[in-house]
Amino acid sequence: MGLGKKTWVGALGVVLAASAHGVKAQDAKQIVQQAVNTQLAADRDDHSHWRYIRTDDGKDKVVVVETENGAITRHIEEYGKPASAATLAADNKETQKFIHDPDLQQKQRQNGAHDDKSATELMNLMPVAFVWKVEGQTADSITLSYRPNPNFDPPDMESRVMGAMTGTMVVTNPAHRIRTFQGRLENDVTIGFGFLARIKAGSTFEIQRKEVAPGYWEITETHVHISGHALFFKTIGTQEDEVKSDFTLVPLGTTLEQAVELLAGPAKQNGAVAKLRK
Repeated sequence: MGLGKKTWVGALGVVLAASAHGVKAQDAKQIVQQAVNTQLAADRDDHSHWRYIRTDDGKDKVVVVETENGAITRHIEEYGKPASAATLAADNKETQKFIHDPDLQQKQRQNGAHDDKSATELMNLMPVAFVWKVEGQTADSITLSYRPNPNFDPPDMESRVMGAMTGTMVVTNPAHRIRTFQGRLENDVTIGFGFLARIKAGSTFEIQRKEVAPGYWEITETHVHISGHALFFKTIGTQEDEVKSDFTLVPLGTTLEQAVELLAGPAKQNGAVAKLRK
């Protein structure tokens, strides 16, 4: 996705200037709708599975291997140091239990399907939940800002919190893929006058996507920092910093037993390791 060499001559400058003017003249909401449609279509058609490295909160680093039946993990590091023998033994015990328990596999798949459904519902609301504005353009992206749409009627708590955010989104050009989406809650969001729930101002989120292989886009960074309370002062504290890297495509039909072997190293394809870095 890198930009090619730029030759700064007068003719190219005129073309780029005209292109930027054309994008700014577009309806920002239309750009967002196109990006949402592209993302949802890609998610619907993408049945790939991946091996990657996940770093949680800058502390634990684990290998993740996805399969059709679920995903398994194994520690690499704990707090910046190699994982202990005890941790690796615990990982192996948990993995073996997961491999031989269809109920655990089904529960993981159901949780994933629920998360995907919630994400799809929120994405469908993005064009109407905010007032969008095109802020600028480079040769390969469009940057938009957003603020709450006063006419938006959120159907649930999640969309009410999302709809109260302000922030920015970067869309690739011309592929219409969402590269980054970030926001900040400028004011408290309350339910039941604050007795049922209150999400505090200053809560933030940031999501980054990258093309990890030609035509394949994955979330590579997730940063969520939300605080508040719900149900009579029960504390809400979602603090997540997750970074994914070193993506390798897992061969179709890989079983969970075979995935255990992939925890030690990426799959070999055509005699060579197909390793795609973040």
